[in-house]
Amino acid sequence: MDLFGEPKDKGASKPQPLARRMRPRNLDEFVGQEHFLGPGKLLRRLLGANRLTSLIFYGPPGTGKTALAHIIADETKAHVDRINATTSNVAEIRAIGREAHARLASTGRRTLLFIDEIHRFNRAQQDVLLGDVEDGVILLIGATTQNPFFAIVSPLVSRSSIFEFKALAPEEIKTLLRRAICDKERGFGAMNVEVAQDALDYIATLCDGDARRALNAIEVAVLSTAAGEDGKIRVNRELAAESMQKKAFAYDVTGDEHYDSASAFIKSMRGSDPDAALYWLARMLESGEDVRFIARRIVICSSEDVGNADPQALVVAAAALQACEFVGMPEAQIILAQAVIYVACSPKSNASYMALSGAVEDVKSGRTLEVPAALKDASYKGAKRLGRGEGYKYSHQYEGGWVEQEYLPAPRIYYLPTDRGYEAEIKERLEAWRKRKSGGSSAKE
Repeated sequence: MDLFGEPKDKGASKPQPLARRMRPRNLDEFVGQEHFLGPGKLLRRLLGANRLTSLIFYGPPGTGKTALAHIIADETKAHVDRINATTSNVAEIRAIGREAHARLASTGRRTLLFIDEIHRFNRAQQDVLLGDVEDGVILLIGATTQNPFFAIVSPLVSRSSIFEFKALAPEEIKTLLRRAICDKERGFGAMNVEVAQDALDYIATLCDGDARRALNAIEVAVLSTAAGEDGKIRVNRELAAESMQKKAFAYDVTGDEHYDSASAFIKSMRGSDPDAALYWLARMLESGEDVRFIARRIVICSSEDVGNADPQALVVAAAALQACEFVGMPEAQIILAQAVIYVACSPKSNASYMALSGAVEDVKSGRTLEVPAALKDASYKGAKRLGRGEGYKYSHQYEGGWVEQEYLPAPRIYYLPTDRGYEAEIKERLEAWRKRKSGGSSAKE
């Protein structure tokens, strides 16, 4: 058994998957994450100096979080315990803590506790860890696919060093695949396997940086292919494609991928890049995102970022939202694409949004302004005696439907239209009104 309680013997009764067998045994075999594990980088320095603090490994599946925890466990002199957050509980955590204290007192050895999927611990379970982690009795290594700043309590985050794992690059994936093909002890080196370059390229691209998925694919391809007359197993691109499962997206509707994709989607429309916006739309649709969520984002963008530069954008977006409710998937995606392209290609103005922000700020921080007497409701009995509505000028009785009149007791200018799209026409009209306001106007007699 290894330090994690897993069988080392390759002759065990249940054969291990290739991805497990090819797990790196030391730092020299570890591939990827050069931004914190390369020569001279932080984690490499901490390991070299044996100065590890508690660690949180955060990133997508198949990027080496558990593998690196294994390596650290092999190199440390601490006692190692491993639990999975999906099956553990407070009682087990407390028991590990008690044993860690006793071990430290009797032998001087610290305890390394590896928690897989630590984001699945509730707050109470995470809080139980705090004391032992802060005292240094337990060296925690937590692995998670979720952003720790959202999924893990802040006291535990502040007591840990956080390392974000990135999806492996295609060349890094191909390095792992070639190693598995050639390794005679753990891989397929003794089986006379030949994998075409385009097959490696296909797997390395379609696995989306997930080493486990890539190794599973090559394992399926090799084990499902009969050797030729010369005894060689040949894996071509077609076979590699058959061995790859349907592309699965790392997408949690409550996690980073959901919010990051939505953010990229909106910013692409705002940035007038319809092609990028369509990619993020397709990404969200293929990941199973709620169509209504996507449609609402388009409606918001049409008003916040297009606004009066093209008022028709809001009409198109609102119509798309309603049409999607009526039509449903899969045809709704065509409607969404049309609306996305229209909004992305529209002239842009956030003047309406900024105007509202200025008004809200004045309401929150300034003195509450009284409604001018001329504008107050004068429809009820007795209003005239109170002076309500006195002096109000009915705009339609004046030339051009406009008359100089104060609508705020302390005049403000919030709306500053741009010179883009239809808003340029609005700007011209508004500037003319504002000039007339300072110079007066004549009423129809």
